[in-house]
Amino acid sequence: MRKTVMVTGATSGFGKAIASVFARNGYNLCITGRREDRLQALKQDLEDSYKVSVLPLCFDVRNRNEVEHAIAELKKVYGTIDILVNNAGLAAGLSTIDEGDVDDWDAMIDTNVKGLLYVTRQVLPLMKEKGGHIFNIGSTASKLVYKNGNVYCATKFAVDALNQAMRIDLLPYGIKVTGIHPGMAETEFSIVRFKGDEQRAASVYRGFEPLHAEDIANTVFYCATLPPHVCINDLTITCTNQANSAYTIKDAERVNK
Repeated sequence: MRKTVMVTGATSGFGKAIASVFARNGYNLCITGRREDRLQALKQDLEDSYKVSVLPLCFDVRNRNEVEHAIAELKKVYGTIDILVNNAGLAAGLSTIDEGDVDDWDAMIDTNVKGLLYVTRQVLPLMKEKGGHIFNIGSTASKLVYKNGNVYCATKFAVDALNQAMRIDLLPYGIKVTGIHPGMAETEFSIVRFKGDEQRAASVYRGFEPLHAEDIANTVFYCATLPPHVCINDLTITCTNQANSAYTIKDAERVNK
């Protein structure tokens, strides 16, 4: 019997790549996001390419009622979820705490923390009977605060704390919990942070090769396919030119370039 994976924020970046790698390996999928057209296009592509079942659910993880309704629909189709990937998240703005946009703060807290909690709370009853695996996509920002990162870093520190708490609370049910903390990756992340300024977003990654979405997707798949008695609790992943969330160099600055 095929296992079923739920991926939030599946319309781009890590989420899309994660959905693709699981579909390629024969898993059924529930993909979620706020952009209906992208969800439908991804559903069609994955079903045509890999002959798996894909359930698209268009909702905003920040809206608790929408989350509850969507998971109720999921239960009718699949009945259970084997793997949950809490990927939906964002950074909004880059400013000092005294000049921060409160709307940006709300968007990050509501998505990165409350949204993750809303989804997990609704999915867990579908996992507890036979176990499962939860992946929470964090960031190197959950390990070290960087200048002007304030609230975004705070939300990712919260995700790291929730990884640890879930691991404790879910031990009796045999549910694995893995935190994946990517560094600089060229996805839509910076475009969203800089409110659509593609030139500014591209400049973030100029001069070195950042992570790609597929790098994180392959890591998630590896962790998900380990033996039942093995759980990788926590992984921080950067490109070779990045040490942590605060220290990065360009290729031209390397002594052995």
